[in-house]
Amino acid sequence: MRIAAGIEYNGTGFKGWQRQVGVRTVQECVEQALSRVADHDVTVVTAGRTDCGVHATGQVVHFDSLNLRSDYAWVRGTNSALPPDIRVLWVRPVSGDFHARFAAIERSYRYVILNRPVRPAVWHRLAAWEYRPLAVQLMHEAAQCLLGSHDFSAFRAAGCQARSPCRTITRVEAARSGDWIWVDVDADAFLQHMVRNIVGMLMAIGRGEQAVTWSDAVLRGRDRTRGGVTAPPEGLYLSGVRYPERYQLPCSQPAARFW
Repeated sequence: MRIAAGIEYNGTGFKGWQRQVGVRTVQECVEQALSRVADHDVTVVTAGRTDCGVHATGQVVHFDSLNLRSDYAWVRGTNSALPPDIRVLWVRPVSGDFHARFAAIERSYRYVILNRPVRPAVWHRLAAWEYRPLAVQLMHEAAQCLLGSHDFSAFRAAGCQARSPCRTITRVEAARSGDWIWVDVDADAFLQHMVRNIVGMLMAIGRGEQAVTWSDAVLRGRDRTRGGVTAPPEGLYLSGVRYPERYQLPCSQPAARFW
């Protein structure tokens, strides 16, 4: 039986999603917990691998199990075996053609910034901090040139293993409420560090260091070395993954926003 699951985690204490020898990863913890409930070894496939320090409120995985369990048993049993910085939110049985990565039609990220003079204490490692005032409207305007299908080489990490740098962004917005700023990006898929590199560029524009038109020049230049500083990982959240309606998953609608 194939099962899909929604997961949230605080990425602070992990060396990213992907299983690695000798370090703590989200994948390893999830697989160990699911294996206890399934009573056999379980391997999970994820919608998108997150880097060290990056969080998720809407990660999706799938796995195959030889044993039948109720949705309630999967959620409660797995969570009882997980550390407190990971939680399974829901599980659903799905058809055998479901694939957490390849069946996804849209992924959503939110980048959260605390924009005030004093560094955060409560939100330490849960949001990025910028002490210099940011002009959010300029950031929003600058981001609109990224909409549509483009070669995003200028926002791609040097070690990115994706075969193509082309992606399609369907929504990108920057907004503010009090001291909080967030940047939402929805796309068919993302390159490594793509959102963090976009946000780093937008923050430079928001600080007045670059003109609004700089974002278009960076995009067209396709040169990562000209794209500015990569924003830190602690502000980034995988906020949702959308799938075709036929799978009837809780995440089949556009991701719920938070913050």
